[in-house]
Amino acid sequence: MIVKHTIWQARNENDTVRLARSLAGWASAETLLALDGELGAGKTRFSQAFAEALGVQTVVNSPTFTIIKEYQGERLPFYHMDVYRLSMAEADELGLDDYFYGDGVTIVEWASLIEPLLPPERLEMRILHAADGGRRIELTGRGARYADWCAQLEEMGAENA
Repeated sequence: MIVKHTIWQARNENDTVRLARSLAGWASAETLLALDGELGAGKTRFSQAFAEALGVQTVVNSPTFTIIKEYQGERLPFYHMDVYRLSMAEADELGLDDYFYGDGVTIVEWASLIEPLLPPERLEMRILHAADGGRRIELTGRGARYADWCAQLEEMGAENA
């Protein structure tokens, strides 16, 4: 499987929104973004910007207590998950494959907690606080489609990792 790493430096919220819009523009059915990172690093804000770019008209907020929220975008359905409070067994019982291999786009916050359940092809994103107050977003494209996304981000100014 093709794997590509890249780093997106978000100096401010606008840079995070720009990344989210780009990725949403490339998204299609069965797109999976696996988000991880420090508390308060911006996983939910990224997800909100991504949803806005898909044309979701309703407020997108953290699904921490509901685990999965479904939204209808103008182009595609958007599935937003937060698996922080789930055990592996609980996550396995939810039938996540229906979302991962369905007709929409899925973002999973705290995805590393259920890594064995994730499809092998996905875009992994780790959002970290940067010393300058911005964010360092480490992206790993697993599979040709997502590796290509990383290459396109490098053309937009991301760093080859």
